[in-house]
Amino acid sequence: MSSVEQLLRLVDDEIPAALALREKLHANPEVGFAEFGTARAIADALPFEPAPVAETGLVARIGGPRGVLVRAELDGLPIDEETDSPFAAANGFMHACGHDVHLAALVAVTRAAYRMREDLPVPFTAVFQPSEERHPSGAVALLDEPALTGGFDAVVAAHLHPLIAWGSIGIEPGAVNAASDAAEILVEGAGGHGAYPHLATDPVLALSHVVVALHGLVGRRLDPTHAAALTVGKIEAGTSENVIPSRARAWATLRALDATDQAVLRDAVVSTVEGVAAAHACTGSVRFTKSEPPLVNDDDLARSTAAVAPVAGLAVAPPWRSCGSDDFAHLRRLGPSLMAFVGLHGAPGFLPRPLHHPEFLPPADSVALVAKTQAVAYLAGARRG
Repeated sequence: MSSVEQLLRLVDDEIPAALALREKLHANPEVGFAEFGTARAIADALPFEPAPVAETGLVARIGGPRGVLVRAELDGLPIDEETDSPFAAANGFMHACGHDVHLAALVAVTRAAYRMREDLPVPFTAVFQPSEERHPSGAVALLDEPALTGGFDAVVAAHLHPLIAWGSIGIEPGAVNAASDAAEILVEGAGGHGAYPHLATDPVLALSHVVVALHGLVGRRLDPTHAAALTVGKIEAGTSENVIPSRARAWATLRALDATDQAVLRDAVVSTVEGVAAAHACTGSVRFTKSEPPLVNDDDLARSTAAVAPVAGLAVAPPWRSCGSDDFAHLRRLGPSLMAFVGLHGAPGFLPRPLHHPEFLPPADSVALVAKTQAVAYLAGARRG
């Protein structure tokens, strides 16, 4: 029996326990750098005690240095769950991005790898990363951990996605997720009474025009063949309907698959905020929080994963990229990297909902599919070792 077949068979054996773990994790989500219970549940499910990293993270290493690192995310989101699942979370947080599935699957793969530790093709390192969903980035924190110094032959991960067909994985080479920045926009004017707007300088009106102008930037500043997105998702101003405030704020996300386009967007946001605010006799400023670089899949890893995938019954999805972002992009500094997107579209029992939706609930069968994908990505990475 080949190492591929052996690992996949052992992964199958671990799925029943992984399903129970997934339900436990889903019912008890925690947010970034507060995943103490989640980390303890993972540690208790592993066949040996993992090493702590990055505050709440864990590293479980089987074998010597280098080899392949496989990553999953510990954190949930500040979302009130609206599924009718018997294991729905009720604490104001939610695993609305599939992290509970990724974690349970990686525990299954780690347990399987440990059982065949004498026959592993290369060392196996499982990393259970904190704080993927919010700043500061858990992936960036991992880069400074002594347990991960020296690098790896490959760094891989799997992520569920509802826009990819069930039974298939997206492993396109090149940039597959966008660079991401958060922008806090401040417009300042002069407050006053709502009945006498001519005696005030209205930052709410100015910010309203800023928002409209920002949403036109992508289509007029970037090459239309390049993927990018700019969304203003939060606006805050005022305390009463009859009071013109002195300031108004908005928060936006900027995304681009090309890092050069991201720089163009940042400059365009600043000039637009300043210029539109000035046109309304206000002042505008922008503060950026740089988040993730583009997530770039290594060409060789993508080809190797495509070659191994059929052994696990996985099809390769048509070319697919998105303006989503993931701090896994930072882990490219540890070695050639690959993010495999695991399809949910058309999955039996799956209510079609986007990531981060309060009704997003992958079916139980997705645990096995993610585990197989993680195993396949590890085996593909082993070919580089």
